[in-house]
Amino acid sequence: MRALRSVFLPALILIGCTGGASDGNAAAQAQSQAQAQSSQRPFQVEEIASFDEPWAMTFLPGGNQALITEKRGRLLLWTRAESDGATATAAVEVGGVPSVDYGGQGGLGDVALHPQFAQNGLVYLSYAEAGEGGRAAAVGRGRLVLGQGAPRIENFQVIWRQVPRFSGRGHYGHRILFSPDGRYLYLSSGDRQQFTPAQDMASNAGKILRLDPDGGVPANNPFVERGGVAAQIWSLGHRNPLGIAFAPDGRLWETEMGPEGGDEFNLIERGSNYGYPIVSDGDHYDGRTIPDHSTRPEFNAPEITWTPVISPSSMIFYSGSLFPQWRGSALIGALSGQALLRVEIDGNSARVADRWDMGQRIREVEQAPDGSVYLLEDERNGSGGRLLRLTPP
Repeated sequence: MRALRSVFLPALILIGCTGGASDGNAAAQAQSQAQAQSSQRPFQVEEIASFDEPWAMTFLPGGNQALITEKRGRLLLWTRAESDGATATAAVEVGGVPSVDYGGQGGLGDVALHPQFAQNGLVYLSYAEAGEGGRAAAVGRGRLVLGQGAPRIENFQVIWRQVPRFSGRGHYGHRILFSPDGRYLYLSSGDRQQFTPAQDMASNAGKILRLDPDGGVPANNPFVERGGVAAQIWSLGHRNPLGIAFAPDGRLWETEMGPEGGDEFNLIERGSNYGYPIVSDGDHYDGRTIPDHSTRPEFNAPEITWTPVISPSSMIFYSGSLFPQWRGSALIGALSGQALLRVEIDGNSARVADRWDMGQRIREVEQAPDGSVYLLEDERNGSGGRLLRLTPP
């Protein structure tokens, strides 16, 4: 696979909504600036709500409700209603959520619906948990009950854990994704800032994993004959994979945070080794160098690397009708990059087509059933992270 270093594009937009109470002159200046640049925007931004350290969201069937996770441990049922041209939103807490180990990068993480959610009501959650020997990412599932008193998850059961546990609170990964046919459950599992687990077949950290929806191991996984957690592995040699998504052609792509430089956008292939920490297009934070991917062609090289880093946080492939020019492109949220990126795919190669400055750390990107795009901001200096809706101007 060919590696391509991204070229940073000039910021094309500035977000045009202010968050909460702020200096009136600053707000007026921001509004004026936004109006002056509106002709350059491919979208307009609507501020919907604000949450406490939001991490992920997924829409329920119908598109007017979504489940939103907050890192401290709350799962919220968010509702949007339109009446006489006005929009009203509300969020209520969902009961039955497991206790989480909050701190560092740990807490309540991703949320996803079973492919047959309309029939079985199953919701999947990832989170950090503490136990004997340290902390681990975990994934569980339970049935979402609505319309019978307060919303709640019943019969929640853990179906997967990182092995082994580690003492730190970093690089959990724990993104949840179902295959397009609904048969398989894919999980991203970070290296927990320990480096070596990414190459250790006795650990499921630093890997992309492929499971059955109940947590079992498919018989056709690439390392199933080795048994143990190695049987779960789909690909290895990853650092902190925080975005996984299937392209329209059914191929799996991933974004992950590199060390000091070298964030990656990868085409994920069955049984492939992506080289970390043996190779990377970045270096260790303590100044130690890491050989570049080009020095070890036996490892699968990224299609795009970013230096300086953008800290990719999440990813979707856009399939809606509101932005036909985006259809088939990957939309990637950036934390340190404070941006939304659009990546075009051409066979095995990829390129950054657009990079829009959002002015805040973007934690989550999600497509609504109507084709609009929703962004969750990371926590903003203790003032909460906003939920933003992107629509055509």
